Amino acid sequence: MRLYYRPGTAAMAPHAALAEAGADYELVRVELDEHGNAPPDYLALNPWGRVPTLVDGDLVLTEAAAIVLHVADRFPQAGLVPPIGTQDRAQVYRWLVYLTNTVQATYLRWRYPERYTAVPAGEAGIVACEAEALRRHFDSIAAQLAGRRWLVGDERTGADLYLFMLTRWARSQEPPAWDRPSLREHFLRVLERAGVARMMHEQGLELPEWALARA
Repeated sequence: MRLYYRPGTAAMAPHAALAEAGADYELVRVELDEHGNAPPDYLALNPWGRVPTLVDGDLVLTEAAAIVLHVADRFPQAGLVPPIGTQDRAQVYRWLVYLTNTVQATYLRWRYPERYTAVPAGEAGIVACEAEALRRHFDSIAAQLAGRRWLVGDERTGADLYLFMLTRWARSQEPPAWDRPSLREHFLRVLERAGVARMMHEQGLELPEWALARA
């Protein structure tokens, strides 16, 4: 299995899933040119030029949440999703769809407003609206995590890996996502997983001082 990535991007959750599953995987870093374009050999796999992309035999799979679910199905013993047909599995689906379609999309509009308007003067308004939306999303997630260890059930799932990624992304929000106590504890709890620690090391990602003290 080969995962194409760039450090700190949406490849974090799939990378952590592979490591948590004990998969035999190879990492391929996608380098962008001075114009921000991916090389032709990568565009042949993913015409959008974005990461991640997973190659598993003759399967070429894009979209981070889809890759997490594929890894979960390929390695059921890893417990990345609950058993088929259970309510907990349905809730993992709900969380992954919400995190990728709503929270991640909101973050992207906040972080890259120039992608969503042809009028530069409108970028500040997009940032302001999406910043408030992100605050509401993370407030809601924090409230749902209060008194819980994981998003679904009694064990970590792929949804927790995805939330870990988005919590780190929102470190420059005001306030940072992980300033909410239940989100901070969740972030630290996920960081204790061996596969997540391996992902952070292999991607060369830094941790805040308060997380290093607990690592």
